[in-house]
Amino acid sequence: MVLAALTGAALLLSSAASAGGYEHVRIPNDDGQIDAVLYRPEGPGPFPAVVALHGCNGLWRDNGTLSLRHSDWGEQLAQAGLMVLIPDSYGSRRLGSQCGVKDVTVRPSRERVADAAAARRWLQTREDVRADMIALMGWSGGGSAVLAAIRKDRRPADGKPDFVRAIAFYPSCRLQSESASFAARLPALILMGEADDWTPPAPCDFLAKAAQARGEKVDLVIYAGALHDFDHPRLEVKERSDIAYSATGTGKAMVGTNPAAREDAIKRVKAFLKGL
Repeated sequence: MVLAALTGAALLLSSAASAGGYEHVRIPNDDGQIDAVLYRPEGPGPFPAVVALHGCNGLWRDNGTLSLRHSDWGEQLAQAGLMVLIPDSYGSRRLGSQCGVKDVTVRPSRERVADAAAARRWLQTREDVRADMIALMGWSGGGSAVLAAIRKDRRPADGKPDFVRAIAFYPSCRLQSESASFAARLPALILMGEADDWTPPAPCDFLAKAAQARGEKVDLVIYAGALHDFDHPRLEVKERSDIAYSATGTGKAMVGTNPAAREDAIKRVKAFLKGL
């Protein structure tokens, strides 16, 4: 596929009308096309933008509506003046939730990194986006993809401006922290729950401290008592038992909203992105 031949107008294959504050779009990648949702601020732009990567549950709920976490963040960031593009890495490949799948075919370190790059390039074709002001953000498995994407040894070779900042909510840092070659090429903010028994914060703490010792701008915030999914707008605290990999090895983990952590995280993310 020759990306250079595709203009912003040709790339925008929308469902025509916006739904719930967002519009459906399709973006080209190496395998064909990816479905995505786009949140656009009011006004003519050009706007700074965020590519946001969903977690292992996917982008959509079982009833066909957009996940509350992603719609909440999309609306909040759009209101703050940011274009938000959320590629659907699973639904585009006819996959459902991957939380309980041990041998995933859409890997955070490969396919999801490629999806993030495709989303960045698509945004950079739009006249209402600042091509040199695009950040990367993700949750859980999407957060792990963020860390894989910002490695110095994965610098883009497409000649387009790189992502400028990165945010990862409760990623699994184990593989990156154990890699002697990991080094972050751009400022990153990692937000974790201290009581997270799905993706515990200890490996991320090790990764952040090692990065800081090398002079890299990687900050870690750990919220006391917070669980996985602490930033969800309204998720009752409960136990999940459908997880392929959990810290306990039982396939079980606690999840749920932590209002104080959520409020602080929203403020931190907006402040981190304010300079865009």
